[in-house]
Amino acid sequence: MYRITKEFHFSASHQLAHLPADHQCARLHGHNYIVVVELAGETLNADGFVRDYHELKVLKTYIDEHFDHRHLNEVLGSSMSTAENLARHFYDWCKARFPETAAVKVSETPKTWAEYRP
Repeated sequence: MYRITKEFHFSASHQLAHLPADHQCARLHGHNYIVVVELAGETLNADGFVRDYHELKVLKTYIDEHFDHRHLNEVLGSSMSTAENLARHFYDWCKARFPETAAVKVSETPKTWAEYRP
């Protein structure tokens, strides 16, 4: 199996208001997010790629237009702005456009990652 990944970055705020008031994530805060999309294929195309990285530019455009410097509660809904839900959201978006999508990982901090992989 061949696997490729591409990394994307954006900054955004969110608030997990359903958590107890003394939980740090219940307060409005922001992150510098990293999104890593993984594509996989058993064979390569005629150019020797799983998929040309250049074709993934539409994901960068989508992130820049809808997520970068936004409040994620307004973009995804108040309870959907966790890293886990972001990973699923980006997976579904990518899978609809790139059938080779195998997984998406999202980082909120250098030490934390969430992944969606069916």
